[in-house]
This record gives sequence, structure tokens and C-alpha cells, in this order.
Amino acid sequence: MTPQRPRSADAIPKAVESTAGLKAQVHPLYAALDLGTNSCRMLIAQPDGAQFKIVDSFSKSVQLGQGLEETGRLSRVSMDRTLQALRVCSQKLRQYRVKKMRLVATEACRRAANGAELMRQVRKETGLKLEIIKAEEEAQLAVLSCAPLVTRDTDQLLVVDIGGGSTELVWIDLVDVQPKLRSRAIMHMHRGFRSGERPNKYGAKVVDWISVPLGVATLRDLFNDVDDDAGRFALMSLLFEEKLESFIPYDRAYKMEHFQIIGTSGTVTTVAASHLGLQRYDRNKVDGLAMSSIEIDKVIHDYLRLGPVGRQNDPRIGKDRQALIMSGAAILQALLRCWPTHKLSVADRGLREGLLYAQMSADGVLREQKS
Repeated sequence: MTPQRPRSADAIPKAVESTAGLKAQVHPLYAALDLGTNSCRMLIAQPDGAQFKIVDSFSKSVQLGQGLEETGRLSRVSMDRTLQALRVCSQKLRQYRVKKMRLVATEACRRAANGAELMRQVRKETGLKLEIIKAEEEAQLAVLSCAPLVTRDTDQLLVVDIGGGSTELVWIDLVDVQPKLRSRAIMHMHRGFRSGERPNKYGAKVVDWISVPLGVATLRDLFNDVDDDAGRFALMSLLFEEKLESFIPYDRAYKMEHFQIIGTSGTVTTVAASHLGLQRYDRNKVDGLAMSSIEIDKVIHDYLRLGPVGRQNDPRIGKDRQALIMSGAAILQALLRCWPTHKLSVADRGLREGLLYAQMSADGVLREQKS
């Protein structure tokens, strides 16, 4: 499992606020579907100024990558679960008469020997044409979708996307960007990027990036045979840290007060909800929240104290996420050991939003957002 580095890819994501379904449609509808290692998720939306409004959404845990570590293939059972979810997506797309869409699959299908076979079966049985995107496009989508959360005093930015089968890290130097333009500078990284290449027109420069083929599902599966809860967590965290050895984003010291991490994943939003003590998840309270390394470490220690049964009964985690939260927390802890921060910003946004924005931007149906 060798970490991958980027070449280039085109995608322009932008985070938005969700709204209730809409009946009257002024603009054509767009759809974005993300088939990941653990979940199948889709959004249907319409342009609305510089943003877009969500018309309908779908999310289902399909555990597509279950058993992939042992066999190198997608199992028949997991493929059947995925096909069932995609049939629902296909029905929704027909119901809303969506003509403009981009439907993608990520790490599980990239790695599986029969990933392309699943794509053909999906096309045959549901009529949906999914494409397997490269790791570099995932990384770019993560960066661009988080742009609105970049603060004006951030000189060094690390964007982290913890997925089911892989984790993408991108380090960006913003020292030469005017503070008021730093968010926009990230937005304009839509033509791809390479480590160490020339800064874009605003001065933002990608120093280094990496795609580690370990996510919450794959890391959990590697240590399923370890019975001790705390021991399993420690092993997962150490293994992930080892995979970061080739990621050398900066060779000089930086000031912590000007360093920001933005995390996008279910792990990060769950930790944020736990930190806030929410009994019911509230995106408006979680998205954009900033936490320190100390605050995150406290939440993780609370998870360990609860144990598997306690975590399963915790309403902020739930039965579905209990099996994945500790592998995600292990990744998060490893990152914060390497790069402690006073502000890790939580992003409840990601690939689907990016895919929607890319399509709408290409069609010219969104207005340019003013700084």
C-alpha cells in the first residue's frame, strides 16, 4: 500500500448550506453521487446565486470495502448492497428528471481487482454510469470544498480528508497571499496542482500532498483480530503515523498561531459533536467549529473510557459509526501528534458538494462570489 502523489485533475468544489426540497425549478437540476468504501451518498441540487440549494439527498452505509484487505476484491454481498442503494439513487434521478450529473467511485473501486466489473454491472442493472476517479482528484476536491473555512491569519494550511478507504493530506503555503484573498486563492486551485509547483495567481502554493491508502474502514479491518480496545487503538494510530514518513510538507519552523488544519470526514464531525455535547447532530453548530489539539485529545480519551459498548450507546456516535469512530480517531490522533494546532476547523462538506459546484461552474450558472 504505497501512498500516491498527484499529477493533475479538474474539479471545483464549494461548500454550501442545505435546504429543504424545492418544488418549482427555475434552473436545471444537478446531481452528484459519491460511492465510497463505506457509504453511497448522493445530492440533487439547483444553482442559487454563488451557491446552490439542496433539493434532495440520499445516504446509505453499503460497506463496499468489507473484506477488501484480505481478498483484494469486492465481495458479492457488498456489491449487492451497493447495487440496492444505487437503484434508489437511479429512481430519484428519474423522479427529478436530472440530466446533468457526475457519479463517481473512489478508493475501494480503485484498489479492487473487480472494481471495473462492478461499474459495468451498475450500468447494466441501474442505468447509472459511474467513473472511478483518481486519488489526486479526491485531494483537490477536499481542498477546494473547504476553502470558505480558511481564516485570514492562516499562513500554513493542512487539509485532511479521512475517508473509508484512504486519507488525503494537502499542505498549502499561503504566506504570499493577501489575507482577505486566502479563501479565494484556495477556490482557484481548480485546474489541479502538483507538489512544489509555482503558486497560483493569488500566491497559494501546494508544498506537498499525499494519499494514504488507509481510511476508517480499511484501518479497522487490519486490526479486527486485536481484542484489547486501547491496544487496538494504539496500533492503528502508530501504523498510520508510519505511513506519513514520505510526507514532508515543510522544512522550516512555522508559528502555530498561523497554522490551520481543516478536517473533512464523519470522524471529525462526530468528534466535534461529542466536544459540543450534542444529543442530536446539528450541522449549523458543527460546520466551521474550531477545536484545539487538547480538546480533540480529551474527546478521544472519553471514547476510550466508554469502551465499545459505551460508544455504541452514546447518541453522539451511534450504533452505525461505533465500529468506525476509533479507527478515525486513531488517524486524527496521529496527525495531531505530528502537527499540533490551536485550531482544527471542522468541515461538514466534501466530494459531493465539489462535484456539484464543478458542474455548475463549468456551465456558467453560478455568480462569482465577491470577496
